[in-house]
This record gives sequence, C-alpha cells and structure tokens, in this order.
Amino acid sequence: MTARAVTIRQPSLWRRMAREGSTVRRLDGVMLVAVAGLCVIGTLLVWSCTRTWAPGSTGLVKKHLLNEAIGVVLCAIVATIDHRAMRAYAPLVFLLSLVGLGLVITPLGATINGSHSWILLGGGFAVQPSEFAKVGLVLIIAMLLAQPAEGSDRPRGLDVMLALFAATITMGLVMLQPDLGTALVLAVITAAGLIIAGVRKRFIGVLALIAAVGVFSVFYFQMLEPYQVARFTAFVDPSVDPRGVGYNSTQSLIAIGSGQLLGKGLLGGGQTTGRFVPEQHTDFIFTVAGEEFGFLGSVTVVLLLGVVLLRGLKIARECDDRFGTLVAGTIVCWFAFQSFINVGMTIGIMPITGLPLPFVSYGGTATFANLIAVGLLQAIRVRRQSFS
Repeated sequence: MTARAVTIRQPSLWRRMAREGSTVRRLDGVMLVAVAGLCVIGTLLVWSCTRTWAPGSTGLVKKHLLNEAIGVVLCAIVATIDHRAMRAYAPLVFLLSLVGLGLVITPLGATINGSHSWILLGGGFAVQPSEFAKVGLVLIIAMLLAQPAEGSDRPRGLDVMLALFAATITMGLVMLQPDLGTALVLAVITAAGLIIAGVRKRFIGVLALIAAVGVFSVFYFQMLEPYQVARFTAFVDPSVDPRGVGYNSTQSLIAIGSGQLLGKGLLGGGQTTGRFVPEQHTDFIFTVAGEEFGFLGSVTVVLLLGVVLLRGLKIARECDDRFGTLVAGTIVCWFAFQSFINVGMTIGIMPITGLPLPFVSYGGTATFANLIAVGLLQAIRVRRQSFS
C-alpha cells in the first residue's frame, strides 16, 4: 500500500514541476529583461537626482526600491492568473477603481503639485487611484468589446455604448481632480480599444469630432486650472517667461543638451545636482538621463521602451482570443502614448502634462500599475495556444 501510494504521488509531483517549468519558459524573457533594465536605470537616475536633497539622503531611493519590489510581486501574481478568468473579474476591478477615484474627492483626498489626486496613507506613503483606473479601464473595455455581435466580427452597439459610458465616468472623475495627463491616457486606452475591436470608422470619426469639440470647449470656456493653461503657454513659446511658466521647459532643454553624446557621468550632472529642473525624479527623469548618460544613454532608454512595446504588440498579434488581444493592444497604446508624451515634453515637442516615464520615473502607484500591466501581458503570453 505504501509503495503504491508513493508511485501515485511521485508522477503528480513531477507533472506539477514540469508544468511550472513550462510556464516559466513561456514567459516573454525579452520583455522582462527590457523592463528590468528600465527599472535599474530608473533607480540610478532617482538616486542621482535625490541624493543632494539632504546629507546622506537615501530615503527616497530606498522607497523607490521597495515600490519596485512590491510591483514585481504584483506582476508575478497577475502573470500566474489565466487572463481569460480575469474577464469575469473585470467589472469588480473597474468598480474598485471607481471607488478609489471617488474617495479622492472626499476629505480623504490630498492635493500634491496642484492636483487633488492622492490618498495619504501615513508614513510618507500615498496612493494615486487614477493609476489603478488605467488597469480597470483596460479590463472593462476589453470585456465589453471582446464579444462580437451575432453574425459579425464587430462588437455589439450596446457594448460599445457601455464601454464609452465606463470611459466617460472614469475620465470625468479624473478631470475633477484635475489630472489632464491621466485623462488623456484614459482617452487613448478607450480609442485603442474601439479601433482594435473593429468599430466602424464612421463611428470613430464621429467620436473624434466630438472629442475635438470637447477640447475646444475646455479652452474656450476656460475650464482648465491656471497652471495647466500656463503649461500650454510655455509649450507654444517658452521664451515668453523663461523664469516663470517657461522655466521647466527651458531648464529641461539645457540639461539634456549639456549631456552631449556621452553625458557627464552618473552623479556628474550640474543641472541635476543643482536641482535646476523641478520634479526631476518623476515627470522630468528623462532630463537626468540626457545630462548624465548623454545622447547614447537617452537612446538606450528609448530603445528599451521600444522593445517593451514591440514585444507587447507581438503578444497581442499572437493571442488566440479577442479579450487577450484587446487587453494587450490597449496596454501597448497606453505605454506608447505615455512614453511619447513624457520624453516629448522634456525635449520641447509636447506640452508639459505631468505624466511619468513608465518603469523609470519615481513612483509608487504608477510603478504598481505599470508592472501589473506587464503581468497581464505575461499572462496572455503564457496561455496563448498558438506559437510562432
């Protein structure tokens, strides 16, 4: 009896180990290496631009490392979940993200850098629910648009309207903070979901026209905060007020330009050490890369981001179900848009919107959301049935 029991359990153990090993082999190692490289570079840059805040100051970089460690754990947990099972939990995740956004506009919310987007937890930690709202919107849009109408490969009209309703609520709560940058990311996620799902071009055109009218109305009726208007003014002409609204843009260009080809070396940037560029550890982290690592270092960061995007597109293309394709495709568009805006605003081709650089900028909730998204991509990769 004992020997027979052993022979029954042993194959089960081996099968389980083989299955786990197979799962690890199916992970997209190239993407994970690129993400790890960006995180390492980001940690070095955060250390460089925050070490002069106080003698022997390492508190912020330690917190950044802790955030990254938590993010890696979240990424690993999400990667083990069957992404098709996530479809059933998408409404719950979305509702929880709305609850978080709702709590921000209560007395629990706090204002940081002019945006009422945070919930303070104590001990120097804070949560920004709008970052988790990106994940929630990705899942709910994918869930609603994944089921095609009968006899068609396009989503049902009712599902499209529900997806737009979900996006409108989310963006409305974010604009109440106000957080224009995150609202733009949510708009891109929504548009990407509709396009990937195959919604008719005429409908997309009508939505684009409505969006254009909405943007015009925001400016015409002066619905933006003064600091947001100032950012657009500085984008149009930074020389108008180089010590005021144009200060960030001017100093950012000086920092990046001074790095030339090879940079001044880690910890050697004068602009970084002198803290001439505000928010260098978050929104303007790319200026530290440009000054200290030079053109080649900056290109390396962009190339690593490009690797993440290309591998994400590969996962979306090879996925064998619509839900997974929609999730992967919208995540890629989210990362691409946010990366372009962040890098663009530091080199003067985009207005300042306060969006961090994925995987590089300092951040807690943003780091968690980005790595959760990577976990979703890995979950889709692991469980796809077609291999190429």
